[in-house]
Amino acid sequence: MKRSVFAFGMAGAVIALAASLALTMGQPVSARPSYPQMAAVSQYMMADRKAEIALARSAAPKSISDDATVLVLGAHGYQTAIHGKNGFVCLVERSWMSPFDSPEFWNPKIRGPICYNPPAVRTILPYTINRTNLVLAGVSKQQLHERIKASVALHKLPRPAPGAMSYMMSKTQYLADCCGHWHPHLMFSVPTASAASWGANFKGSPIVYNDSAEDMPEQETIFMIPVSHWSDGTAAPQMHGM
Repeated sequence: MKRSVFAFGMAGAVIALAASLALTMGQPVSARPSYPQMAAVSQYMMADRKAEIALARSAAPKSISDDATVLVLGAHGYQTAIHGKNGFVCLVERSWMSPFDSPEFWNPKIRGPICYNPPAVRTILPYTINRTNLVLAGVSKQQLHERIKASVALHKLPRPAPGAMSYMMSKTQYLADCCGHWHPHLMFSVPTASAASWGANFKGSPIVYNDSAEDMPEQETIFMIPVSHWSDGTAAPQMHGM
């Protein structure tokens, strides 16, 4: 049994699910804003550096994010704002981390706070850094896709390491126009795999695989597990079908 839900990511798997949710929630496709091209770079930036740090840290419980390294987005890519000591890295992903066929690939409102654990820092964070650097260097969407595929073919981008996972539990995340902050969740990154291999999307299974988000040129499959509370400890709405 397949289930349509929303998940960001790398944080990008989340965005593609938003389109499915918009339909299940009764929002007509024609009513959704269109983002056919990249907006001005300034629209993707956060003017308040402290606010971006706080938003990045909100991805995970304070017991994790307070000791994590924090990156903020600059004009040419991510920069280290705070040096951590626990091996985790937190940042706010933008819309270009979504699948390439996502209608919100260029949505400048997207803010996806995420905290990577050490294996994900080594092998998943490079996807975000690579895409962001290329986008801010001015490459087109088509060129971006082609360059990522070429990097994968040349083994310049790593495969997900065993144990790679990330937190997306921010109460103030904005993952898509139709659903806003969606639901707090954990993401587990593995080399390309089938939903069935994890029992994802089966009736009664808490594991979600976004089968509408397959246009991701990096060699990664993301399995998501929604959780019952936000990173600040407050209860989250129960997810339908869980």
